[in-house]
Amino acid sequence: MSENKEPQVAEDATSVEAVKFVYDFTEGNKDLKDLLGGKGANLAEMTNLGLPVPPGFTITTEACKTYLDSGEEPAALRDEVSAHLAALEAAMGKKLGQADDPLLVSVRSGAKFSMPGMMDTVLNIGLSDKSVQGLAQQSGDERFAWDSYRRLIQMFGKTVLGVDGELFEDALDKAKEAKKVTVDTELEAADLKKLVTRFKRIVKTEAGRDFPQDPREQMDLAIKAVFDSWNGDRAKLYRRQERIPHDLGTAVNVCSMVFGNLGPDSGTGVAFTRDPASGHQGVYGDYLQNAQGEDVVAGIRNTVPLAELESIDKKSYDQLMQIMETLENHYKDLCDIEFTIERGQLWMLQTRVGKRTAGAAFRIATQLVDQGLIDETEALQRVTGAQLAQLMFPRFDENAKAAQVGRGIAASPGAAVGKAVFDSYTAVKWSRSGEKVILVRRETNPDDLDGMIAAEGILTSRGGKTSHAAVVARGMGKTCVCGAEELEVDTKRRRMTVPGGHVVEEGDVISIDGSSGKVYLGEVPVVPSPVVEYFEGRMHAGADDADELVEAVHRIMAFADRKRRLRVRANADNAEDALRARRFGAQGIGLCRTEHMFLGDRRELVERLILADTDAEREESLKELLPLQKQDFVELFEAMDGLPVTIRLLDPPLHEFLPDITELSVRVALAEARKDPHENELRLLQAVHRLHEQNPMLGLRGVRLGLVIPGLFTMQVRAIAEAAAERRNAKGDPRAEIMIPLVGTVQELEIVREEADQVIAEVQAATGVELKLAIGTMIELPRAALTAGQIAEAAEFFSFGTNDLTQTVWGFSRDDVEASFFTAYLEKGIFGVSPFETIDKDGVGSLVKAAAKAGRDTRPDLKLGVCGEHGGDPESVHFFHEVGLDYVSCSPFRIPVARLEAGRAATQSAGSDHR
Repeated sequence: MSENKEPQVAEDATSVEAVKFVYDFTEGNKDLKDLLGGKGANLAEMTNLGLPVPPGFTITTEACKTYLDSGEEPAALRDEVSAHLAALEAAMGKKLGQADDPLLVSVRSGAKFSMPGMMDTVLNIGLSDKSVQGLAQQSGDERFAWDSYRRLIQMFGKTVLGVDGELFEDALDKAKEAKKVTVDTELEAADLKKLVTRFKRIVKTEAGRDFPQDPREQMDLAIKAVFDSWNGDRAKLYRRQERIPHDLGTAVNVCSMVFGNLGPDSGTGVAFTRDPASGHQGVYGDYLQNAQGEDVVAGIRNTVPLAELESIDKKSYDQLMQIMETLENHYKDLCDIEFTIERGQLWMLQTRVGKRTAGAAFRIATQLVDQGLIDETEALQRVTGAQLAQLMFPRFDENAKAAQVGRGIAASPGAAVGKAVFDSYTAVKWSRSGEKVILVRRETNPDDLDGMIAAEGILTSRGGKTSHAAVVARGMGKTCVCGAEELEVDTKRRRMTVPGGHVVEEGDVISIDGSSGKVYLGEVPVVPSPVVEYFEGRMHAGADDADELVEAVHRIMAFADRKRRLRVRANADNAEDALRARRFGAQGIGLCRTEHMFLGDRRELVERLILADTDAEREESLKELLPLQKQDFVELFEAMDGLPVTIRLLDPPLHEFLPDITELSVRVALAEARKDPHENELRLLQAVHRLHEQNPMLGLRGVRLGLVIPGLFTMQVRAIAEAAAERRNAKGDPRAEIMIPLVGTVQELEIVREEADQVIAEVQAATGVELKLAIGTMIELPRAALTAGQIAEAAEFFSFGTNDLTQTVWGFSRDDVEASFFTAYLEKGIFGVSPFETIDKDGVGSLVKAAAKAGRDTRPDLKLGVCGEHGGDPESVHFFHEVGLDYVSCSPFRIPVARLEAGRAATQSAGSDHR
């Protein structure tokens, strides 16, 4: 391929030759995934590398999008397909479906992003009542020909004509029962001929039409079916789960068939250049003799390890190993490969950068750096914060006494405990009721996706590391054990029989270990992850007892910390949380919520403050709270010595510190019935009624409390200032920042700031300690964001409270809407993800961006941060980096995630600038 062909193709795809809808495998390359989909682009790339790829062509995603938008295929598509089909027929020396020596093709989906098993495939297109005879004669294998024909009718009937797949499976099972065999390979040609007749009868009855005998009609209908499968329920659900855009469309690959079901010298397999579960180098994959590709991933027949191919067909094995090395060096990453061997001839049917577990991702990234295939910047892009979070989950205690009842293939790691359920519907239903469940199946198929999402883990008795369950679970980061053959799964009776005869009924608790493949009865205790122990300082990278995973995480985190611009702080309200956050790498506290300090033993003091009838009573309550607040801050400053501590003054409505109105009313009514009313409880009830608000989160809270209740905020400011002075006198380095919540106008901030400055001056005079306490505000109201330029005149820093900002921008009450209609919004695709989980860039994000710019226009040295839980969300961290914030703040457990993503954001933007 000439050097200038790639950009010309890419440019033509969107401009000059936008009408070109079909590309031969020789025309594309791996960088055209947007146009040719992942499968088509990589088939073209392997063709360019000179690897043995069956000839074929790709129908572009643009053709699919045109079809989905208009309901009709592009006018030029049929002629283009005809031209490429003619070229394919000429290259192969045979015609599609001809009677004597038929060309057969597969029609396979191939979106830009891998969606394993979510869309449709049809193999053996071109077979008919006439051409099946020719295939039998040409191949010299009558059984093979009729097996291929029954497969076509089964796949075509289900995929293209919408026939219930169970009907075909039942007919196949009955054929095996009649023959008294257990696997389909034991059926003979005569049996398969009868099965074809049954299958055609099923199609006629269920679809209301005969199975099409015209091979071109078969191909055209299959292409449409693949287009339609982009909007199938399971594909849409998978895209929502994986956050794949819905407007990409899928390409369609038409490829000349090669056959793995031609006898024992033929077969099909899936291979990985490294172990996708652990990242270790070696020979990993599955092989199945006398089979077609779908048999491997379906898990219907148990495969043999790929290493056994060496003894079955050493020539093909050696060639495959060489190709795998070529592909890994070319793609510079773990490659997932599908191949077929047809009578000793190896054919490559697909390659892609393979999905992997979180642990494998970190190990592989550092291995490739050590091999010189990638640099540290690229290594940082090969891992994600979501993967790091998975590595921080607990694992089973190896020393616990647990009843192991089986062992399968460790397909996707993790420690999952839950009630056994045997179908997806029950998994979803029980999960929505708050139950933790393990989905148990003989093998999963794409229709099980919703149950797999709902479950804590997946257990199958069939299949290997390349089965549907394994591939999808790894992509979702879900614990999975596959191929536990000693477990007898009976989905109809909703039970599983384990060795020794014990029966696990639906609802019984089981535990599965995706790292070892072990299956246990009951709940197995868990212990902290070694990665958490590393962050806690209890395991040191490079030490004898540190495993290679910890070492890999250490190296990636060190590089992220060197590259990131965003600083990472913690949301912490006490010294214990602050110390843990510091061990996790926090560079300060971005949010200390003082209301949490007013609970517990201090609630009575707060009640007295609320019930105070006179200034003297109120001042007495504040006087008692002052030393307690001061000690809180002394401990925080000690824990975070030398690092900034942003303290938010009291924010929630005062009613939150009072008893529940219903409970209190009952207590008062009972006391009155006994003619022994408690006066204090009567006063409390009156106060609860007085403070009751229809919308308390939009009522008397935040800065409004400080303005309405004299002395409340000044008491807190005095406690902060006195604690800072005490810590400085003790040779410490307190760096306090005072944050005023819920400001909507600069006048509110100016009044509170003036009072705060006066208190700070009084403490400086009394202690002789110079205090530099920054005063700023939370931007959590749309008006504050829109008037940020004015507010910056009185603020030294902004911290975006994105939780409240999301509520007020959307008009949502988070406590209510997540339980009421968010599920429906997610299912209907209105939300790709909850706006409380990942920041809404178009709405809330626009306000953050505008407020940041306006604030810095007024005060160039304005410090900007975010303290909502979006600060620990990977995708949101990238947005905050782009906007130019100085720091993010999140819960202690999320700090490593934020650190990693901040590093990834910095290297991504640098790479974009460079390009």
